Amino acid sequence: MGEFSALSTDLTANPQAATEVHRYAEALLTHLAANGTAPPAAPGFRDVPGHWLPPAVEALVAILAGDDPLEPLSRAAGRDQQRTALFLCLALAVSGHGTRIHASWLGTAFGELSLDRPVTHGQRALWLAAARGAYGPAGKIFVLRKLDALAVGEHADPEQWVQALIPGEPAVVVPASLVDFPEMAEIPELARPAQAAARLGRLRKRCAEITSARQADHGSGAGGSAAASAEDEPVVVLRSLIGPTRPAGPMASLNAYLLEDLRPGADPHLAAIALHVAAPILRGVAEELEADSRLAPPDTITVPLLGHRILLRPEGPDAGSLEAAEQAIVAEGHAPRGRPWTVIAPAVAAVACLAGAVAAGVLLLAVAGAALLGVAGWLAWQRRQAAESDARYVAARVGELKELAEGAVWALHAYAREADTRAKQAAEDSAELTRLVRRGPRAA
Repeated sequence: MGEFSALSTDLTANPQAATEVHRYAEALLTHLAANGTAPPAAPGFRDVPGHWLPPAVEALVAILAGDDPLEPLSRAAGRDQQRTALFLCLALAVSGHGTRIHASWLGTAFGELSLDRPVTHGQRALWLAAARGAYGPAGKIFVLRKLDALAVGEHADPEQWVQALIPGEPAVVVPASLVDFPEMAEIPELARPAQAAARLGRLRKRCAEITSARQADHGSGAGGSAAASAEDEPVVVLRSLIGPTRPAGPMASLNAYLLEDLRPGADPHLAAIALHVAAPILRGVAEELEADSRLAPPDTITVPLLGHRILLRPEGPDAGSLEAAEQAIVAEGHAPRGRPWTVIAPAVAAVACLAGAVAAGVLLLAVAGAALLGVAGWLAWQRRQAAESDARYVAARVGELKELAEGAVWALHAYAREADTRAKQAAEDSAELTRLVRRGPRAA
C-alpha cells in the first residue's frame, strides 16, 4: 500500500486549496465520529485537478446525503483508486454507514496481506472496522478469507499461540492427590499428564471467554462503529489520509497482530478473528494435550524423600532403596568423634595429682586431682549425651522417612485413581474446545 509517505504532498502545489479541503475534511471527520453525519454547511473548497482528496470528500458527502456519488467518485478513483477506496471505507465505517460501501472498494483499499511484510496501518484499520461489524457479515468474511489464504497455521509455532491465549501458566501443576508431596508433582512421569490436562482446561476456558464475548456482543446488537473513539485506528488513519500526520507507532507483522489479539484483555472482536485463524493450530494442540493427559502413571517410580531417592512400588517402598537411605541417615547422623582424649587427659592428670598428694602429703595436689577428676566426669557425660542425641535424631529421621515413603505410596495410588477422571475431563475439554473454534466468527 506504500502507507502514507506521499499523502501530505498531494496538495502542496496549491496551498490555499489544501487549506480549504483539509479544513472541511477535518470538520467532516469530527462530525462523522460524533454522530455519523456530514457538517450542516455545504463543502466550501475547490477541486484541484490531479488530486484525489477533494472529489473523494465530495463523493462521501453525496453518499451520506443519499445522492448519486458517481461523478466525483470517478474523478477521485481516476486520480488515486486505492486511497479513495481506503478513505471511503474508513469514513463510512466511522460514521456507522459501513454497509453502504461498494463490494469492490474493500478489496481495493485493503490490498494484499503477506506473512513476510508488515501489516500497514490502513489494513489494520480496515481489519478492526470489519471485525467490529462495520461492514456487516460480508466485511468479516472478507477479512477471514484474506487471513485464510495465508495458511498461517502452517508457518506458526504452536507454543507461541498457546502462550498468547493463556500467559502466566504455573511452572508446576500439583494435583489434589499430591498436595502433601508437591515435590512428586515435578517428576516428569507424573507432571506431564497433570500439566497437559490443566493446560487443556485453561485453553478451553479462554476460548469460551472469547466466543461468549462475541455472542454477547452480537446479541446486544453492538458492532457498529458510529461511536468510534478518536483514538481508534480507523480515525487515526483517516486523519493521516486528510492531513500531514501519520499513524502513531510502527507497523507490526501479521503474526504479531494475531498473537496480540489473542491475549487476555484484547478487543473481543479482534480476538474472535484471531481465534478463527488459530483454530487449526489449537485443534492440533488439543489432540496432543488430550493424548498426554491419558498417559498412565508408571508402576514404579523413584521419588526424592528427605534428600534420598526411594523407589516406590504399588505394594510399598522398595526395601533395598529404603535400607540404603537408612544407612545414609545413620552415617550422616552420627558425627565421628574419635578417641575420647578430652576425657582421658584430665582423668590421667587427676590420678597423677591424687597419687602425688598421697605420696608427698600435699593437700593442694589432692584438691587439683579432685577438680580434674570432676572435669573428666563432666566431659564424659557430655560425650554420652551427644551420642544419645545423635541416636534419637537418627531414629526420628528414619521413622520420618518410612512414614513419608508409606504416604507417598498411598499418594501414588490416589494419583492413579485420579488418572481416569483426569482423562475423561481432558476428553471433554478437547471436544468442547474443538467445537468452540469450529464455530468461528462466521457463526455470528
